[in-house]
Amino acid sequence: MENRKLEGYEFFNKILKKPKYIVAPMVEHSEHAWRILTRRYGADLCFTPMFNAKFFTEPKNEAYRKEQWNTNEQDRPVIVQLCGNDPEYMLKAGKLVEDKCDAVDVNLGCPQHIAKRGHYGSFLMEEWDLIEKIVKTLHENLSVPVTCKIRVFPDMEKTLRYAKMLENAGCQMLTVHARYREQKGHNTGLANWEYIKRIKETVKIPVVANGNILYHEDIQRCLDETGADAVMSGEGVLYNPGLFKPGYLPVWHYAEEYLNIYKELPESSTLGSLRAHLFKLFNPW
Repeated sequence: MENRKLEGYEFFNKILKKPKYIVAPMVEHSEHAWRILTRRYGADLCFTPMFNAKFFTEPKNEAYRKEQWNTNEQDRPVIVQLCGNDPEYMLKAGKLVEDKCDAVDVNLGCPQHIAKRGHYGSFLMEEWDLIEKIVKTLHENLSVPVTCKIRVFPDMEKTLRYAKMLENAGCQMLTVHARYREQKGHNTGLANWEYIKRIKETVKIPVVANGNILYHEDIQRCLDETGADAVMSGEGVLYNPGLFKPGYLPVWHYAEEYLNIYKELPESSTLGSLRAHLFKLFNPW
């Protein structure tokens, strides 16, 4: 009998094991070694860095793919995040990773200039037909579930319709970064958790809250205010890999442990990621 792909809360509970603490997808920062480190300090689920689907699938980039995408039994559950604007390239990339991950995530939230230039991430927010086709294509053709990570519109009702469209297209878990596309760099500002609360009340799939999770004390407050199923942190975890546990350890402790992981598993990181992490650890905020 053919195995049935789990969906929604069945997927969230049985495959992802009811995660509460999630490490965000971060380019050059959520690589294998860092995922292992954060799991040791409370992370229940980790995302890979964002991979550009077209670049990821090109044969000439096989060395890059092997360098950037690797995992092992210590690194589960894990979700691979992809970005792109072509359903077929997204599917092709998904097929390359589906056998070693627990879901494939569609990046619909990146606000950076590179995303604008490449026409992906949050710069697809107005193209609902294309987004729907991407999500539906992955949902119908991958052996693992598809999830999405979004930003919000200034218009609350439009945001709710957007979330519902993604759910109907086949999204099985929705991460909501409760900031607008324009909120980045010096204009980042605070995330508006009210969006997460309203989306949680609107959809029937698991909702992950992202934004303003910088200290351990923020976690329960966010869950209480939004009703979200889990929280995701990116920047906060970079400065404090033990964010998901109460109390603090000196940064050199994390740095040493991270470097030891790299020594044990040289393929788990790159020199670029090592430098980036050490800079963040020793130069907080």
